[in-house]
Amino acid sequence: MKTLIFDPFSGASGDMIIGSLIDLGAQKDPVIKAMESAASVEVKVEKIQKNNIIATRVKVETKTEMVRSYREIVEHVKSLGLDPTIQKDALSIFEIIARAESKIHGVPIKNLHFHELGQEDAIADVIGTCTALNVLGAREYNIYCTPVSIGRGYVEMTHGRLPIPAPATLEILKDSCLIWQGSPLEGELLTPTGAAILSHFVEESGPFPLIKVEKIGYGAGSLNLEIPNVLRTIIGEIEDALIRDRIDVLETNVDDVSGEVLGNLIEELLAEGARDAAIIPITGKKGRPGHIIHVIAKPEDSSRLIRKVIEETGSLGVRVLPIKHRLIAQREMCSVKINIKGEEYDVQVKIGRDLRGEILDVSAEFEDCKKVAHYLGVPVRDIIRRAEEEGWKNSFTKR
Repeated sequence: MKTLIFDPFSGASGDMIIGSLIDLGAQKDPVIKAMESAASVEVKVEKIQKNNIIATRVKVETKTEMVRSYREIVEHVKSLGLDPTIQKDALSIFEIIARAESKIHGVPIKNLHFHELGQEDAIADVIGTCTALNVLGAREYNIYCTPVSIGRGYVEMTHGRLPIPAPATLEILKDSCLIWQGSPLEGELLTPTGAAILSHFVEESGPFPLIKVEKIGYGAGSLNLEIPNVLRTIIGEIEDALIRDRIDVLETNVDDVSGEVLGNLIEELLAEGARDAAIIPITGKKGRPGHIIHVIAKPEDSSRLIRKVIEETGSLGVRVLPIKHRLIAQREMCSVKINIKGEEYDVQVKIGRDLRGEILDVSAEFEDCKKVAHYLGVPVRDIIRRAEEEGWKNSFTKR
């Protein structure tokens, strides 16, 4: 599958993202035109050296200073006559920024005024990125990101001197799929605008996947560091046809919890967002019977689920096993109609496909089949078989 990878080993900002996309091959003229039409700025694009690496520098000079409210920015973006995809992406990015600022300052979004994030250069960066991705055709790609380096120290802002990551940046990171890490390098490597842009576009984050590289682009930042202050962006083909997924496996042993409590725990964990949960019987020390509680979770959900396990069972600790390379199929639900004795019944089936669209499995939803079987007074396995046959048939017809 065609994939675009952001590799922010030296951080990311709006201008670095745009520069890396132009370096990849996005035509610069429509990008510059979109930026200068959207905000009171002058944009210059040039090639420069950053620690012996040739990179594309996008320099945005503000002509007039202006502070807008979130509502004003939304109205402004809608008035620009942008391509619908670009407009939708831009509005989503500003909404990410607005939600972060709203939470930090305790101000309702409708009353929110941006400061640094509402200035002309930030607006130009957002519109420029959305345009560059559109021009490059990358909105059709899978978009991935390696761990983001954020820097260290303090940053000067309107609200004073604040620790890195800035509060808005940290809030945006919290609600995204991005993985981030500190850096021994002094300075703000990841800006709030850069964080919001990556948060919106990136679909998966982790170490480099297996990929055949086709193009590489470098977007230059403004900092002079011990390492190149560039954002590396890569386009290539993922080598496998399954989706790479990042999960945590949570485990703990218990030997004094009743079956009723364990059964309820599974329901509670699934309701809290666990991907799967199982109870495995074991023989513990001194021959005592017990159980392993085994939970599959997204990393961002692990802390909450661990707390639930401890609260429900009294366990004093839960093991966390990070799994970086689980391979999964794409899953979709659809409804099929089965005809029995001249009557039609709707049953949901789950269809698993690889990234090439090949069907891997079709499985009927048990509860739907159970209701139909109970109503007709027939074995549930007969309904499951009929539903899955229809699911396979419909899946091949749609291909």
